[in-house]
Amino acid sequence: MLRQLFLAGLAAILIATLPLSGPALAHAIVLESRPAAKETIAGPDLDFFLRFNSRIDKQRSRLSLMLPDGSTRPLTVEAEGGPDQLFARTTGLPPGEYLLRWQVLALDGHITRGNIPFTVSGP
Repeated sequence: MLRQLFLAGLAAILIATLPLSGPALAHAIVLESRPAAKETIAGPDLDFFLRFNSRIDKQRSRLSLMLPDGSTRPLTVEAEGGPDQLFARTTGLPPGEYLLRWQVLALDGHITRGNIPFTVSGP
C-alpha cells in the first residue's frame, strides 16, 4: 500500500512538471539577422550576422547563399562573435533576390534550419 502511494505521488509530480521541460528541449531560433528578412540592402559585398536564442556549435553550423539564378554558394562561418552568433562574408553579389540558408546545431543536440530572404539593390 505504501509503495503504491509512493508511485502514485511520483507519477503526479512527473506529470505536473512535464510542461516545465519545454524550454530545455527548444531548438535554436533566430532572434536577429543582418540582413533582416525581406530587407533590401546595397551590395555587392555583404556581411551576414545571425543571433540565436541559445548557444550553437559553430563548427557544425552551416551558412549558404541561394543566388538569383538558383545556384548555391557556401559561406564560411567566421570564428568571431559570441557563442550564440554566426558571421560570414561574401563579395561580388549582383542585384537580385537571395536566400540566406542556415543550419545550426544547438548545444542541446537539436539541428534547426531556415531561410532568410533578402534583396541586393543595384549600385
